[in-house]
Amino acid sequence: MSVRSLNLLCRSVFAAGTVLLAMLVPGPATAAPEGAAAITGSWALDGRTVQLRVHSAAMNTDIMVNVQRPPDTSVSSPTLYLLNGGGGGQDSATWQRNTDVLGFLADKNVNVVQPIGGRWSYYTDWRAPDPKLGVYKWKTFLTAELPPLIDAQFHTNGVNALAGLSTSGTSVLQLPIAAPGLYRAVAAYSGCAQISDPIGRQFVKTAVEGWGGGDTMNMYGPDDDPMWAANDPYVHADQLRGTALFVSTGTGVPGMYDIYNGQYMQSGPRGFVNQLVIGGVLEAAVNWCTHNLQARLDSLAIPATFDFQPTGTHSWGYWKDALVRSWPVLAAGLGVPGGN
Repeated sequence: MSVRSLNLLCRSVFAAGTVLLAMLVPGPATAAPEGAAAITGSWALDGRTVQLRVHSAAMNTDIMVNVQRPPDTSVSSPTLYLLNGGGGGQDSATWQRNTDVLGFLADKNVNVVQPIGGRWSYYTDWRAPDPKLGVYKWKTFLTAELPPLIDAQFHTNGVNALAGLSTSGTSVLQLPIAAPGLYRAVAAYSGCAQISDPIGRQFVKTAVEGWGGGDTMNMYGPDDDPMWAANDPYVHADQLRGTALFVSTGTGVPGMYDIYNGQYMQSGPRGFVNQLVIGGVLEAAVNWCTHNLQARLDSLAIPATFDFQPTGTHSWGYWKDALVRSWPVLAAGLGVPGGN
């Protein structure tokens, strides 16, 4: 796929008008200790789920975090950090709204942590505040601020894994490199590991600028800035050694979840066309990235489980199935039973 093709994709997405984001507005925060991240509020959403208000010192803002507790809270359990895609959980494109994965994970003895925020951030540390998106230091939040707070609040055993889709399918490969040993297992669904070559960089720009309205100059700087390569999981794939890896993608060819019969498509004919056409092109691009990552890891003799599906667009039904297929790899890293 060429840069020109990705530019055409960007213009097509604009014309389709497929992305509508709605911000969540948390309530007033209790003051946190100056210069420190802290949990400033906690309440039950239901019998299994706790919502936290976490003050990020790095971003000087409050982040809402949902935690599904394990079935047995009498023992210390590991933690799965489950990241949403481009909207950061601030829109309708969330695991909870579009899948039943929390039900699948409900009988697993793990804490499931979902931060709400970071739309179009790639969950990374940006070099400068963005006029549209604000101050982003999500790498710091997810490696240095949030995990210690979760461990202390819920008396975890300190073992973590990480899973994400689409844009966060890139992030979950960046974060273990940034904090070696913090995340023992990673599952990336339909994410592009390459971000510093011309094609991968255009993929990031299409998401951040085209859909999110941000400016990648505030993210990693101009095209030749070393920050692009410094945050590229493909370039630094050698630093993934020792992490249990599951990487999944479709081909963009329509499959079982691309049938307009009302069972899988909830957004009408327009949503169906967007999923079929735009989602198909996106997944074909991701498939290219993922094959490149496989070749890179093979050249480094780093083991990984690659899940190449013969069909599938860039959409939720496939991501839900991929998470289920990834569970044995995640479970092994977390040290819990891996049966489905």
